[in-house]
Amino acid sequence: MHTVAVLALDDVIPFDMSVPVDTFGWARLPDGREAYRVRVCSVEEGREVTAGPFAVRAPYGLQALAEADTIILPGTADPTVPLPPEVTRALHAAAASGTRIASICVGAFLFAATGLLDGLRATTHWIAAPDLAARHPDVTVDPNVLYVDNGQFLTSAGAAAAMDMCLHMIRRDHGSAVAAFTARMCVMPLEREGGQAQFIVQDQPSAPAGATMEPLLRWLEENVERDLTLDDIALHAGTSARTLNRRFREQTGTTPLQWLHRARVRRAQYLLESTDHTVERVAAQAGFGSPTAFRDRFKRVVGTSPYAYRRAFRGE
Repeated sequence: MHTVAVLALDDVIPFDMSVPVDTFGWARLPDGREAYRVRVCSVEEGREVTAGPFAVRAPYGLQALAEADTIILPGTADPTVPLPPEVTRALHAAAASGTRIASICVGAFLFAATGLLDGLRATTHWIAAPDLAARHPDVTVDPNVLYVDNGQFLTSAGAAAAMDMCLHMIRRDHGSAVAAFTARMCVMPLEREGGQAQFIVQDQPSAPAGATMEPLLRWLEENVERDLTLDDIALHAGTSARTLNRRFREQTGTTPLQWLHRARVRRAQYLLESTDHTVERVAAQAGFGSPTAFRDRFKRVVGTSPYAYRRAFRGE
């Protein structure tokens, strides 16, 4: 079982610590087994760690970092406080052994302080990005994305972006079906991409349960392969195109056609991860008019080509 160690240092930000615990904890394999073993650790086993208005007791010490497959570094109230030397040594040893390490929000300051991010691109909460760049000039700080995946090392922006990054790692580890189940359990959309700006409205938020658009969203998901126009969608919804656009934007934050485009990309991602179908066949099954249109749209949304995506997620 894949082991995730969440490192809780003094004055850890509670949200940063709880997101990976809950997100990885919800993940289930197709046969129902837990996909991850999650351990909260600190400098010493059983140490009580301050966490804003309360304190938590970390059951594990730094030895848990040596036994982990993934290490998560949550932010702290003052991330400029120097890391204990033993923590830096443990993180370097883990990195040398190939362990995946990821930071959440201002946890990027802790990560950067180890020197492991030197020469790499990273992100953090947009309000803290200038300070991170000034303190660590060897790190290329990008404040406009939800997360950055350098392969072994990842960093995320603040708040919900941490969940985006965790879901991304779950999808890399176990595929989109496991990640989608986890996203549903977390009541979190899976479709936001790491290159999306931190401070804009997401392209395709899920409508609340019971919203009047919910049946239409399900119908669109079930018919992504069809060549649907706005008039086709409005006809199915029993309303005018103008009214549909207005109501759709009110409830989802986007337009019907934009939502459909993202749904098609998600269908293509699933097919690329779970089948050996050619790109041409995936394009047709996902509702794209041509392989060229598919490649262009996929790269704009996902940031890479369908072939590179399949290779990354299936290890081909």
